[in-house]
Amino acid sequence: QVQLVESGGGLVQPGGSLRLSCAASGIIFSLIPVGWYRQAPGKGRELVATSTRGGTTTYADSVKGRFTISRDNTKMYLQMNSLKREDTAVYYCNIVSASVTYWGQGTQVTVSS
Repeated sequence: QVQLVESGGGLVQPGGSLRLSCAASGIIFSLIPVGWYRQAPGKGRELVATSTRGGTTTYADSVKGRFTISRDNTKMYLQMNSLKREDTAVYYCNIVSASVTYWGQGTQVTVSS
């Protein structure tokens, strides 16, 4: 059973930065499709960023130019810069391995002064 473990969330002021990480034993992140999603209070889960096996990335319009998805063999990351209050949400990592989709437990990001 694959267990994704996220870290790096927290409270940050508007304009600040955070870096989220996601790890799992037995997973080579550089070989699989990965993604980050988020869910704000009272809203549905939405795509933030994805990266295909070949490294092609896509971003939600609301985060383009501010967020960067990346990965190495052991982890995946979401670098978040110029954070805005509307980025406040629970962030989830997502992978597809052997045709099975896995989700992390979520990490809270709160942007507030």
